Order: sequence, then structure tokens, then C-alpha cells
Amino acid sequence: MRLLTRLIAVLILTGIGFGGWLAWFASSPLPLAGSPLDFSIRQGATLKSAAAQMAASGIGFAPWRFTLLGRALGKAAEIKAGSYEVTEGITPLQLLEKLTRGDVTQTEVVFVEGRTFRQMRAILDAHPDLKHDTMSLTDQEILARIGAMELHPEGLFFPDTYLFAKQSSDLNVLRRAYRAMQSRLAVEWEGRAPSLPYRTPYEALIMASIVEKETGTGADRPKVASVFVNRLRRGMLLQTDPTVIYGMGERFDGNIRKQDLTTDTAYNTYTRSGLPPTPIAMPGLASLQAALRPPATDLLYFVARGDGSSEFSRNLEDHNRAVARYQKRRGS
Repeated sequence: MRLLTRLIAVLILTGIGFGGWLAWFASSPLPLAGSPLDFSIRQGATLKSAAAQMAASGIGFAPWRFTLLGRALGKAAEIKAGSYEVTEGITPLQLLEKLTRGDVTQTEVVFVEGRTFRQMRAILDAHPDLKHDTMSLTDQEILARIGAMELHPEGLFFPDTYLFAKQSSDLNVLRRAYRAMQSRLAVEWEGRAPSLPYRTPYEALIMASIVEKETGTGADRPKVASVFVNRLRRGMLLQTDPTVIYGMGERFDGNIRKQDLTTDTAYNTYTRSGLPPTPIAMPGLASLQAALRPPATDLLYFVARGDGSSEFSRNLEDHNRAVARYQKRRGS
């Protein structure tokens, strides 16, 4: 009987001692190799492997201790993958809470209106915090991976600022941007003006991309859209330089010449009627709205004034005068 009493006493004292030690460990600031310190937890990592990853990244604890703490608190199955940042003074308990909340560090990538898909890919490839899963893929393979049904990537991605956890796949970012454009386009198509010369939302997207590239100042965007819509309705050639430039691809050296305007390509709207086969850039929301709800005008022409704005005309005679006036100013 005395032996049993002693054993129980030893177990109680041991339990008290272990609990005290665990509480001390849980609340003691951790030494860090640097502050702030970044580390990543791989997808599917167990508590034990996550603790080993953190220790290898410069968090000063024995992995088994952190694993023991997580199991004692019933958090072993709640660790979330991602990129994290910790600073000096963090305790194991605070670290465990951070991991179970999924309080990951985020960074961003910005897609700007008017950029091409080739430029988008260069931005993604150069981003230091992305996992570059698209680098070896063709444009068509990328579209297949993100679930897009289209055959050409241009204009399919909504320009915006996208936040993501460090070391996220660039495919995930593109998938979000694609879905954002699909959503925006669907909303604008639903609220479109009557009798527009587009058969499909994709044709509206093509027009929006042209409006985006032809607009030097936001105030002109609705009028630019109305000019192109009016020309489509009348069966006139669109005669827009940005489509010609897009069709030239890498041959474009910053200057567009008369020969370029007369050389036929699928994107030359001086030689071919109607819309080009695909968008020519990423249109923003304002260009989508302008293309799908253009103001009612009788405008058919515009010319750049040289300050970012445009001069609009109803007939060719007025347009030619405007061209002569602004070309003279640029030449003086």
C-alpha cells in the first residue's frame, strides 16, 4: 500500500513537473537566426515535419519539443501550409497559433491595363515570390491548366492587384485573373446596351481591348468606343493602329509606317473589315463598360492631339482638318 501511494505521488509530481516545463517552454521567447524570419510549411506536412522545417529555417528549438506542445494542446492536425514570417519575441504558443490560423505572409503581383499576355508572363517569370510552374509551358498549355476553353490567351485576364502567399503557383494567380475577367465580362454583357454589333461576349472583349489601347485619357474612353461601334455598324474599316502593331509582333520597333498599314495580317484593320480575331491586350473595367455601353453619338473619326486627349469628328472633311492641325503642331 505504501508503495502504491509513493508511485501515485511520483506520478503526480512528474505530471506537475512536466506541465510546468511545457508551460515554461510554451511561453518563452524563441531565439531566431534573424528578425524578421521567413519560412515555409510544405503542403501535407505533419506537425513533426513542420517543426523540423522551422528549425532548419532558423527558429531555435528542438523540433520534438514543439511537436510535443502541439500534440498536448490537440493541434497536431491543424497546421496549415504556406509562407510565414516571425519576428523576435515570438513564443512557441504564439507560433503554434499562427500556424493553426494559417496566418501566412502575403505578397502581390500587379497586372496593368493595356499590357499583353507576353508582358504578363514576363512579370510572373520575374516575380521572386512565385512558384514558376508556367515557365516551361506554352500559352495553350497554360490555358488548359487553368480550365480556359479559349484557344488564345490575349485579353482573358483581368488587370488588378492580386495578393498571394509566398511560393504560390503562378498558375493559381493566372486562374484567379482569368475567373475575374470571366465574371466581370459576364456582368457587363448582361447589362449591355441594345443593338450592339457584337455576337458574343468575346467580341465585346476584343472591342474593349482596342478601346483600352486607343485611349490616352479616361474622359475620352466612351467616345472612342462610340467611334468604333459606329464604324462597325456602318461596315467601315476600324483602321486602328494598335491592332496593326499587335499583328506585327516583335517586328514592331516603336514606329508604324505606311508599309505596315498596307501589309495584310489577321490584325490589320486597315486591310480587313470587322474586329480582329482576338483581343490585343488586357482591357480594364472602364474599357469593358465603354465597349458594352457606349454613348449614342454620330462620331466616326478621332485623332490624337498630342497631350493624351483626342479630337473627334463626325465626317472625313472635319477629320482631315483636325489631322492637318495637330500634325502641324507636332511638326512645329
